[in-house]
Amino acid sequence: MSDVLLVGGGVVGLLSAWTLGREGLRVTLVERGETGREASWAGGGIVSPLYPWRYSRAVANLAHWSQDFYPALGQQLLEDTGVDPEVHVTGLYWLDLDDQAEALAWARANDRPLQEVDISAVHDAVPALGAGFQKAVHMPGVANVRNPRLARSLREALRRMPNVEVLEGCEVSGFIHEQGAIRGVRCAAGELRADATVLAAGAWSGELLAGLGLELPVAPVKGQMILYKCAADFLSSMVLAKGRYAIPRRDGHILVGSTLEHAGFDKTPTDEALASLRASAEELLPALAGQAPVGHWAGLRPGSPEGIPFIGQVPGYEGLWLNTGHYRNGLVLAPASCRLLADLMLKREPIIEAQPYAPEGRLVATPLA
Repeated sequence: MSDVLLVGGGVVGLLSAWTLGREGLRVTLVERGETGREASWAGGGIVSPLYPWRYSRAVANLAHWSQDFYPALGQQLLEDTGVDPEVHVTGLYWLDLDDQAEALAWARANDRPLQEVDISAVHDAVPALGAGFQKAVHMPGVANVRNPRLARSLREALRRMPNVEVLEGCEVSGFIHEQGAIRGVRCAAGELRADATVLAAGAWSGELLAGLGLELPVAPVKGQMILYKCAADFLSSMVLAKGRYAIPRRDGHILVGSTLEHAGFDKTPTDEALASLRASAEELLPALAGQAPVGHWAGLRPGSPEGIPFIGQVPGYEGLWLNTGHYRNGLVLAPASCRLLADLMLKREPIIEAQPYAPEGRLVATPLA
């Protein structure tokens, strides 16, 4: 029997397993498909909320801790596994913000290095940028992580940990509920028992909790992205305007995203989104007008109220924990979320105030059929 059973093999589940495994706990992670293949694969990997000043303090606290931790995490995983997650510090330019004054005030209040820059200086730094923009703010230290490689690196790190087991292709059908406590899960492999069970299944978390008569306000929000291949020096910084962004990878790949769609669990890429994303790409980076994207895909974000994740023990169900509902910020919030989860499970001083993320008072009991 494991100390901890994790349900969900996205970056949050993988990083939870890595964090708890490094504490010496016996960990089993179950994933219905392949690890790192849902929202964790599909996202852009910006290590910042898109508009951090528009989020609550709860999201900001997780984001700030994670941003400071990511370079060390990337280096640790590279050294341990030989797989580079490519934590790529490029900085980020926000263009033509309607709330630029609020953004700068937020930066001053939170001691974040966001500064107004002249648009001519932006064009000097990013020659590929389109000509139609009037103003900009810049944060130099913002990184992006190549999320498929991060998931691969974490998966390899777990493979090398003798106290961690990963079961792929293992779909959970329900929880083992005995005398008011959760003792594990039922899945295709049979019963898997553990002292503690952590639900980290992203957009699918609500379906599993519903089997206990609990309503988790986490719903799938579809996001589509496109990918271009350019020269390695084509784009030196991330740029964002009108809710759309371009992200450079080290090898010249450029990601452009993303849409926000409420379409249930449908992940089908659409021609309408492709046309819209291409128009955004060409407005940001006119040189892309002569190129066809080399990729187009969709993923499902775990949408939650105000984007505040659920991290902590489920009241009334001893042994059941949540680490889910990160909405658009799973990659950026994951390190802090997983460290906070470990702190709570190990009953030690948490890295940040834990109450805003507690499931208590945020779940709704519903009658079972």
